[in-house]
Amino acid sequence: MLNYGLWHLPPRQGAFMDEYGILAQGLGKQFDDFWAVRDVHLQVPYGEVLALLGPNGAGKTTTLRMLTAVLTPSRGRAWVAGHSVRHQPQQVRAAVGVLTEQHGLYKRMTAEEYLYFFGRLYGLDEPVLSQRVEKWLRFFDLWPHRQRRVGGYSKGMRQKLALARALMHEPRVLLLDEPTSAMDPASAYRVRAAIRELRSSERAIVVCTHNLTEAEQIADRIAILHQGRIAAVGSPEELKARLGPPEFEVVLGRALNGTLPDLPAFVEVTHVGPDRFRFRWTRGRSGQLNPLLLQGLLAQGWPVLTLAPVPRSLEQVYLEVVGHDDA
Repeated sequence: MLNYGLWHLPPRQGAFMDEYGILAQGLGKQFDDFWAVRDVHLQVPYGEVLALLGPNGAGKTTTLRMLTAVLTPSRGRAWVAGHSVRHQPQQVRAAVGVLTEQHGLYKRMTAEEYLYFFGRLYGLDEPVLSQRVEKWLRFFDLWPHRQRRVGGYSKGMRQKLALARALMHEPRVLLLDEPTSAMDPASAYRVRAAIRELRSSERAIVVCTHNLTEAEQIADRIAILHQGRIAAVGSPEELKARLGPPEFEVVLGRALNGTLPDLPAFVEVTHVGPDRFRFRWTRGRSGQLNPLLLQGLLAQGWPVLTLAPVPRSLEQVYLEVVGHDDA
């Protein structure tokens, strides 16, 4: 739930500036007569990963560009790392780490030269610079390849090098656009693990991704953008709760043969199979009622093999929010 009272405070006043890496209220971006993003509200505290999902054209990249002060909002305001994206764009750019879809890697440089180059642009002193180059190359398993030219790197290695560059000045806010795209499974696993490690070091992280499984694995909260607006936001479990009451499946030891057992009146059967059925409780708590249902089935002579919740997927929530035609 947004705390709208904080938006009346100017930048850097109040404890919330020490708590949140990203604060945005009513962000919108208009190109001619087209609103690419409208009325976006976000709060990302330090120590949290927010995944930003949405179909192509939903406004994800435009939102990131406003939060990195590359684009000036047409409407609304935001602070990133305590700086206003509208009034302090240079401070915002200096304070955040950004991974874009187009890395801008200099292929003739070695990985070591590349990080030294950007470290100097960030104004790092030589002793600190040397330590950081080694730290992040080792972190992403690139240290043995530090003398290779970047042009000889695989796509996954280039992605990891771009992430290392984004971390050279050790920013407390990270904005990552498709961080595991073009990676093999092992490299993608390492990057996801790295994002979780970086979160634990009190960074605020926003990850744009099309990978729903990845979003669920790494994100504390997920925001789904649709047609330029945030259509849903919450933890994975909170979003799945949008699908309604939990569903359970009973698997029996013999075929139903078209006849269901006698069930309580407040059981809603949602699906029937040859030897199983799914149901929801229309009232009461499943933790108390499921054992009673099990006892009733056994008392009627039905052999019950399992009674278990039906797994819910983030994909179901996503499709409910954006519609099947936009997926």
